[in-house]
Amino acid sequence: MAKRQLNRRQNWRIEKIQGERAARAAKRESSAVEALEGGDLGPEQHGLVIAHFGVQVEVEARDGELAGQVFRCHLRANLPALVTGDQVVWRAGNQGIGVIVAQLPRNTELCRPDSRGQLKPVAANVDMIVIVFAPLPEPHANLIDRYLVAAEHAGIKPLLLLNKFDLIDEQNAPALNALLGVYRTLGYPVLEVSAHHGNGMEQLQKQLDGRISVFVGQSGVGKSSLVNSLLPDVETRVGPLSELSGQGTHTTTTARLFHFPGGGELIDSPGIREFGLGHVSRADVEAGFIEFNDLLGTCRFRDCKHDREPGCALLKALEDGRVQQQRMNSYRSIIASLPENGY
Repeated sequence: MAKRQLNRRQNWRIEKIQGERAARAAKRESSAVEALEGGDLGPEQHGLVIAHFGVQVEVEARDGELAGQVFRCHLRANLPALVTGDQVVWRAGNQGIGVIVAQLPRNTELCRPDSRGQLKPVAANVDMIVIVFAPLPEPHANLIDRYLVAAEHAGIKPLLLLNKFDLIDEQNAPALNALLGVYRTLGYPVLEVSAHHGNGMEQLQKQLDGRISVFVGQSGVGKSSLVNSLLPDVETRVGPLSELSGQGTHTTTTARLFHFPGGGELIDSPGIREFGLGHVSRADVEAGFIEFNDLLGTCRFRDCKHDREPGCALLKALEDGRVQQQRMNSYRSIIASLPENGY
């Protein structure tokens, strides 16, 4: 059954209620911070945000005697919104409570638009985006390409990960091989693993060691199962595929950071079925299709839309096989989805 569409007044009322709740929470948080700062707080030290809960975050101490311990921390009112992976300066209070006093600059920032179209950071200081897909639910090149555009836009290395490869059979193998072949030809790293059977997990671990990674992909592709396999001491709920829709059920409720024994971290983010790109421009999308790099700017017309124009370098490359039809379809779909078509 399709979701009921809300009218403008209903949306306004929902936003008003949410705003009032946020204001009350911020007021309570401000009072809590004042109470903490009125008592005995420890010296300033560095910390790592490993989880986010509304107006509070969990911070892992990085310095001195407290290193490795986790504290639930309040935020000073003048601080921007923090996300998992943020490096911060904080002060410890009593009973595992602390106060964050400063946010350190981010090396990278992974963002996506929220339900109201406002750009929202979801993870910070990420080195690698692991794009997870599986034979079921059926993978779509357009969704994978959206993640790749987002990775290129954020300056974060992507890794394509086919999970549940034990589910490959005679029926889905040709389409999957063709899909993976396109990305391998472009030079993207591709791994095939099975979190359930353990195949390929050692190679995946080697890719993750020493990096801060985040798993993304539609629900049901096995992100939580991968976390359980990589970190057996961490209990992450695993949701089954919906028998009605064939799509996954959301199981992760907040982004959380985990440490690998051999070094490196993993941020497990909430499952999202469609990664919005409303915050990028046409030029950003074009830059995200790496096979376009040597072609852009060589069309006959400077404002070429790469649609039907004579002398279009991309259309000539498509005709010659240097650009794959699958990728051109994705490019056009993404451009069409941008506000005012990317202008």
